[in-house]
Order: sequence, then C-alpha cells, then structure tokens
Amino acid sequence: MIQTALTPFQQKLASPLTKKGITVLQINLGKRCNLACSHCHVEAGPKRTEELSPEICQQLIEIIQRFPEIKIVDLTGGAPEMNYGFKPLVEAARANDKQVIVRSNLTIFFEEGFGDLPEYFAKHKVRVVASLPCYLEDNVDKMRGTGVYDGSIKALQWLNQLGYGKEPDLIVDLVYNPQLPTTEKFSQTPDQIKLERDYKQYLKESFDISFNNLFTITNIPVGRTKLYLERKKLYAPYLQFLESHFNTGTVEHLMCRDEISIDYLGNVYDCDFNQMMNLPAKTRGGENITVAKLLEADRLDLIGEVQTAAYCYGCTAGSGSSCGGALV
Repeated sequence: MIQTALTPFQQKLASPLTKKGITVLQINLGKRCNLACSHCHVEAGPKRTEELSPEICQQLIEIIQRFPEIKIVDLTGGAPEMNYGFKPLVEAARANDKQVIVRSNLTIFFEEGFGDLPEYFAKHKVRVVASLPCYLEDNVDKMRGTGVYDGSIKALQWLNQLGYGKEPDLIVDLVYNPQLPTTEKFSQTPDQIKLERDYKQYLKESFDISFNNLFTITNIPVGRTKLYLERKKLYAPYLQFLESHFNTGTVEHLMCRDEISIDYLGNVYDCDFNQMMNLPAKTRGGENITVAKLLEADRLDLIGEVQTAAYCYGCTAGSGSSCGGALV
C-alpha cells in the first residue's frame, strides 16, 4: 500500500457531526473480565479491578428513571456481569420499561458464582449480545483463548433451552469480528446478511443452536487492536485502508449520533471507542460532561458536536460498523 497522509476525519464530513435525540444509554461497568481477548478494545481481563462505584451506580439509576427518551440500556465491560452494579441497573431499566442489552462473553456462565445468569437474563427479558468472532472453533480460540468456543456453544445451548432464539421476547444475537490482520492485505468486514446465513446453517446443523441476528463489527484500531497493529507496523496502513473505503452513506446512521457512553467513573463520551481513547463528550462551551452534570442540568442534550478521531474511519468504512452491526 502506498503511504499517504491520512485525511482528518472531520474533513470527510459535509457538516459537523451532531447528536440526534439520545435513545441509548451505554454503560461500561468496568474492566473486570474472566477473559483477556486479543482484540479487546477495552483491554479488560482477570487482573483488572476498575469498576463502577455505588455512588455512580446510583446516579445512573437516577438517569434511567428520569429520562423516558432513553429506550435502551446497553451494559458492557469487561464482562459486565462481573462488575459492581450489574443487577441493580438491569432491574432499574426493566422497571422503567427499557430494553436491556448485556454484551456477554457467554463463558461467564461457567465461572463460580455466575451460574444463575441464564435464568436471570430470561426472567428479566435481557437481550443477550454475545461475542462469537467466527463459527469455527480454531478461529475463536485463537482470538479469545483455548476452550472459549466450547464454552460459548454450551452457553448458547443453555440459552436456547430457556427459550432464547425461539421466543419473541428472548433475543440472543451474535457478534462477528474479523481476525486481526498479519500483513497489509486488509479486507473489509464480510456481508452481514450472507454471513448470518452461514452462521445459522453451521450452528444449527452442528449443535442445534438457534439465534436471532448476527452483527458484523469492524476491528476499530483502539485498545489491544491498536497495540497489536503498532507492533506489526500495520497501524498507519490499516487507517489508510479504512479511509480508502469511507462511505458517506454510513454517517447518518452512526451509533454516536443517538447514544451516550458512560465509563465506570461517571464520565460521558459519545461512544465506547472515544471512551477507551479518553476523548470525552463536551458541552457547547467546551466543558467535559459527567453523569452528575446531566442530572444537574436535568437534560441529556448538553453535547455540542460529536468528538471524532482517525479511528472513526472504522465505523464508516464499507457497510459501516456499530454495536448493532453493519449500518447500510
């Protein structure tokens, strides 16, 4: 690939990136996790201890109770289930008639003290979005650790037994991530509709597993993915590859337009990637925003423009990428 200077992301946009109405509250409960996946942009793992405090948890419950425009509470981590405040936030959201998404690694079900989770999810009608970066064992274990595929299959079968993937209000979705590149022969994320068909056929025939949707997510160059690319001297070429596939049609649908992302300290960001790169959301006056400030102002629309960076090309390349998969 010919080395060229990267165009600043803002220059690709016809106008500044602004928020629409906030409908999604995404909360990163902390960095505790039973896995340490090679592509994890959060850099979570078993040795991490950072997590939500009781004070911030209470503020978030107040946000959930106070703002009816929030339709979805999206809980992530680390393994969100391992971090303080998980069940109180699930129950507050469901009591206020909001959809709850838990971004689960599935293997958490088999850790001591977490065996009640599948039944708990079903009881509260939690939507499970589970990482399964390939339908083949070897690829999954390379990215996520030996035995993770087997655990994930058993967990999906357990969820199916409870009605997930079968009953309309028990939704389980899977997330595909590409393998991390080893050379400059980069490729775009595969077609989501076709890949979903392949996943469904293989998992049904091999394990009698049913699921609802497959979300294809581009590897965004932040966290461990960024560190990996830098080690391989692929970081700049990868960004250039993403820029070369920039698709204007994705901009209208970007997840940062209708969500706010909260970290375990109560700071507010436009999205999860900005959170990991410490690029906070700002008021029109340029001040950083916190959950406490949202409560004090009694409104969610404090953010001026969405903060952008070079890695935003990851969400706007090709069919686009978001926490809900392809954008167009």
